[in-house]
Amino acid sequence: MPARRHPRQPTPWRAGVGPAAQPALPLLPRRVATLSVHTSPLEQPGAGDAGGMNVYVVEVSRRLAARGIAVDVFTRATSSEQPPVVEMAPGVTVRHVSAGPFEGLGKNELPAQMCAFTAAVLREEAQHEPGHFDVVHSHYWLSGQVGWLARDRWGVPLVHSAHTLAKVKNAALAEGDVPEPRARVIGEQQVVAEADRLVANTAEEARQLVDFYDADPRRTLVVPPGVDLQRFRPGDRLRARQRVGVPADAVVLLFVGRIQPLKAPDMLLHAAARMLADDPTLRARLQVLVVGAPSGSGLTEPQRLHELAASLGVAEVVRFVPPQAGEQLADHYRAADVAVVPSHNESFGLVALEAQACGTPVVAAAVGGLCTAVDDGVSGLLVARRDPADYARAIRLVLERRELLAAGARRHAAAFSWDRTTDSLVSAYAAAMAEMRATRPSARPAARSLRAVGARAR
Repeated sequence: MPARRHPRQPTPWRAGVGPAAQPALPLLPRRVATLSVHTSPLEQPGAGDAGGMNVYVVEVSRRLAARGIAVDVFTRATSSEQPPVVEMAPGVTVRHVSAGPFEGLGKNELPAQMCAFTAAVLREEAQHEPGHFDVVHSHYWLSGQVGWLARDRWGVPLVHSAHTLAKVKNAALAEGDVPEPRARVIGEQQVVAEADRLVANTAEEARQLVDFYDADPRRTLVVPPGVDLQRFRPGDRLRARQRVGVPADAVVLLFVGRIQPLKAPDMLLHAAARMLADDPTLRARLQVLVVGAPSGSGLTEPQRLHELAASLGVAEVVRFVPPQAGEQLADHYRAADVAVVPSHNESFGLVALEAQACGTPVVAAAVGGLCTAVDDGVSGLLVARRDPADYARAIRLVLERRELLAAGARRHAAAFSWDRTTDSLVSAYAAAMAEMRATRPSARPAARSLRAVGARAR
């Protein structure tokens, strides 16, 4: 399908510039349909398909509800034991949609179930009076495909967050990873062309949407994600180490995330091996914590990282920890000397922000959103090359300057909050609603007439 054409013009790529920065409009949404097809906000991040996007949906949904905007989150059911409807928080309802087999479907198999998923979403809306939803907010391209149809059916705007982009991932493919399929590229192109607003996490992602997908700059917003500053905050480091089970005098390096080639936890193991080779006396104190579980292409070789640790001679200093939630995760951040985020690509990098909010400086790859999430030289260090020696050197520098960088990390993280993210999204919703009513005044009547036709057919 050809992309919608638009005049190309320079855009000020600053967070909050454009429609997201407009004053609140009087036409505010009452209820938002949030689409998260391939992963539920109720899942624990750090395993399977659950990651930063899950955190995003949870935090934004709760804050929308606190502002009096109800949220229905539609996600695919992956177990027969999941109840059809769950109240995640007051004003936030998670709806588990039956679409295909409950288990055993990977993301690349889900496009075949989009018809069933979309039908279930449309049926839910049809049980209510016309105008039940005011906005559709889709997350990831699969949800965007569903949102595109819901938008046209209901006569409401579609706001889309890509979170990751196939062309960007394929341009920086990790060794051992498989390219994103052409069907996804085409699907993303369609959603970009149809969405009324595209929400990018960073200015870099906004540029990628324009340059790689011919997105309309006027409808592309930069709205950075946030961090829960109440949960992720500095605390007593020694007590955190006691709770995590780390010696008080240990040198602690931390990786948090899904264990898959894209996230590159192997880089941390190689860097640790290099540090021990350079300073054998460090072996008595070094602790490498890997918090997460196999995901994506990492599921094909779930023991690969354990085997790599053994082959590098660092197995005795590496501890694998299952995904952690809440205060347990915050304790791991507080206990660490350095958090390492060596991903091949990140649309933002919430792990880096959470670590910094806890006062832990970060060593991260100089890619994607990590260049925004980490203030290079102030809250941590960015590493340009994918070389274990460079990572080892950066970690040592952070250890030498830890107190100064820890203070910078706290200051940097404090500039991000989910309340600011939600404020910008509400403004974007309102602007899209106002624009649709101005340019398509017959949108809602058409939706009502279609529902009436459907009711007569039944």
